[in-house]
Amino acid sequence: MTTVTKTEDAPAPTGPEGFLSVRDLSVRFATEDGVVKAVDGLSFDVERGRTLGIVGESGSGKSVTNLTILGLHNPRTTTIDGEIVLDGKELVTATEREMEQLRGNKVAMIFQDPLTALSPYYTVGRQIAEPFIKHTGASKKEGWARAVEMLGKVGIPNPEQRAKDYPHQFSGGMRQRAMIAMALVCDPDLLIADEPTTALDVTVQAQILDLLKDLQQEFGSAIVFITHDLGVIADMADDILVMYAGSAVERGSVDEVLRAPRHPYTWGLLNSMPRLDSDLSAQLSPIPGTPPSLLNPPTGCRFHPRCTFQDRVGGNRCATERPLLAPDRSSACHLTAEQKRTIFIDEIKPRLG
Repeated sequence: MTTVTKTEDAPAPTGPEGFLSVRDLSVRFATEDGVVKAVDGLSFDVERGRTLGIVGESGSGKSVTNLTILGLHNPRTTTIDGEIVLDGKELVTATEREMEQLRGNKVAMIFQDPLTALSPYYTVGRQIAEPFIKHTGASKKEGWARAVEMLGKVGIPNPEQRAKDYPHQFSGGMRQRAMIAMALVCDPDLLIADEPTTALDVTVQAQILDLLKDLQQEFGSAIVFITHDLGVIADMADDILVMYAGSAVERGSVDEVLRAPRHPYTWGLLNSMPRLDSDLSAQLSPIPGTPPSLLNPPTGCRFHPRCTFQDRVGGNRCATERPLLAPDRSSACHLTAEQKRTIFIDEIKPRLG
């Protein structure tokens, strides 16, 4: 069974308690090679009608965090500590029956690859209607009418006919729209989008992002948007949480984090992005090294083996003392506020243009 531990000394809230409130969340998986510390001490809030963008490299814990919110983990191999509260309901200790009532109704998820998330054996309309029928007690006729309505809302032409088609008969962009229709069919209060535009071309990506923003305004949902693309975050999110090796290293509003980032990892992410106004022959500046193994994460600051600024901290603090993420606008780094400001202005910002 899943091991659940209530943390007595969870950190103070990161701000006003949100519609979704995550406190000191830790998720560990037992494997043949050892225990994977996938998420370690994560706290954040999401308010109704706002979008939190969670950004980081593959393996940083983004998707694990949100699958844990949905209760989609293997109970035989997973240990969860901390608290997840959704509109006053504690989810970590909720039963599977309680989570089934919440999933698709109170909280829904848009997966990265709709072709694998949608069943090839049933029509798109039937798959959209199913959660509506289950959670509302509607008849099959009412469920089908709702499915057709939602396909129309997400911009699929001739929804009455397309609802009868199977997923393989839809293009990639249309399948993603169908996934959004399925996620929103019960008007969920929380929508989790797990890299929903990664496999789409730029034009379709922009259409999907605009669609999500329009539907958020209509339904008033809180959104957690997972991505590795800071450009998408800049367009989509109100607030940003930057994750590295299972932990949060920086958080703040989109404007604060993208205009004046405070953590060396965030600097590296921004510096490694291609720019249209830069010299086309210039090489990108990747973050040195590779992400650590979560079977045996580094001591102290988890980013320190790849950080080029640790020598400015003094002593061996970066390798021995783990920096904490303070409430509100903050970064988990031993550099002083003055050092961060000076490094960004003098060394990082000129590279970003």
